[in-house]
Amino acid sequence: MQARLRALLCQAHPAAVDVWAGLDYGLRRREARAVLAAGPTAATAQRLTPYRLSKILAAAGRTRLIDAEAYRLAEAFAVPVLRLPAPVEQAMAVEVRTVLDLFEQACRASDHLTTQLTDAFLDHGTAKIYTSLPGCGLLTGARLLAEIGDDPARFATSKGLRAYAGVAPLTWESGSSRLVTHRRICDRRLKRTAILWAFTSLTRSPGCRTLYDRRRTAGDTYAGALRRVAGRLLSCLHHCLATGQQYDEAAAFSTSTVVPGD
Repeated sequence: MQARLRALLCQAHPAAVDVWAGLDYGLRRREARAVLAAGPTAATAQRLTPYRLSKILAAAGRTRLIDAEAYRLAEAFAVPVLRLPAPVEQAMAVEVRTVLDLFEQACRASDHLTTQLTDAFLDHGTAKIYTSLPGCGLLTGARLLAEIGDDPARFATSKGLRAYAGVAPLTWESGSSRLVTHRRICDRRLKRTAILWAFTSLTRSPGCRTLYDRRRTAGDTYAGALRRVAGRLLSCLHHCLATGQQYDEAAAFSTSTVVPGD
């Protein structure tokens, strides 16, 4: 639905495709949907004054820098663009609003599901352990818990958990040839979550950033270095769950806790 909305905006309102592109959630932002509902095409958006935009932003829940954001949007929408014929643009406005209504329903359903998911996760006894790790928010923690499970005896070692997630190095040897790759037969949902978790940890954990930079310097690809970081984080998670302790950055990256292959 978001892709369809963006495709329509590329024709009817090109500025809207870029004006929220650098912000979190992009067109999924509540304020973005509210502004698009008031100005679905280039012509209607150009008629939105900073005062009107500030009222729309405030009604959508924005509380900070409302006037600055209103002027930013007004300036972006005022830039001249190639315009469609008036009848075509009016028809496009109807189609954009129709798709936007469907998109709004999908976003509300997603928000409702997210609320239920995070509430259920916070009620679990290990939630504080998961969220103590760098870059592991409520949704990431809930996804990890759902895939790993809460049976403490399921994975006897951290190596088993890393292999299950597909982030442990896999070595193929035959004669004089030797190839180190990653596991493709694994829990793909857990692997995807672990990779995203590793990416977010780079700005929240000096140890993760150092490990990533070291692996890149050693010749690993971007994805390969992230898998190494994901493996270290899963090892830390396994230890924390097994001992009931919360994450400790200094202990996680001490020389005594180096994971083989890092």
